[in-house]
Amino acid sequence: MKLKAEQLTKIYGSGESRVTALDKATLEVNNNDFISIMGPSGSGKSTLLHLLSGLDRPTSGKLSYDGQDIYTFSDKKLSLFRRQRIGFIFQQFNLLPVLTARENIIMPLLLDHRQPDEAYLKKLSKLLDIDSRLSHLPSELSGGQQQRTAIARALIAQPDIIFADEPTGNLDSKNGGEVMDMLIDIWRELGKSLVIITHDSRIAGLAERQFVIVDGVLTEVNAK
Repeated sequence: MKLKAEQLTKIYGSGESRVTALDKATLEVNNNDFISIMGPSGSGKSTLLHLLSGLDRPTSGKLSYDGQDIYTFSDKKLSLFRRQRIGFIFQQFNLLPVLTARENIIMPLLLDHRQPDEAYLKKLSKLLDIDSRLSHLPSELSGGQQQRTAIARALIAQPDIIFADEPTGNLDSKNGGEVMDMLIDIWRELGKSLVIITHDSRIAGLAERQFVIVDGVLTEVNAK
């Protein structure tokens, strides 16, 4: 899998209210890359993630996955592409409260009328240390367990790339550290590309390639 973003720009409003949230961002993500994008609130990092993942469309610029410009897709085709090729982890866990952990995890597959690979689900839940909690409702899980359930949901369709937007933002330092350790284990063991959006320099420093974004301008600052 190769993601290539070229000159991505996102502008909101016009005239005096015109705001350039993202200014000609260029980025390549290759198979098994681990990338962090760090910036303060309002810097454009979430806007960039939304464009890279096909959740929003740019004002100008191009984004291709394996040579396909996904912005040329219909909304239906783009939704299917996101469900099958991209995993999302957000600061908010977004678990459905009436479903068990297992049911929350497999929900993306059920939307595509697919059955889970039970062996993969078992491997994933064990790797994330929630294998004994799959029958529990979100209200019966700790914050860390809820986020790990959300991570399993992001991975259940075996996507090529994982986007994580402030994945430890709602967790204390202990649980946040555990979640980051597990994300790194997943990146190493499952061979997924991982892109983390963060304002935390400690988290950003774990990545092999590090970017900063300020006032919508993206710059690569370090590659290990």
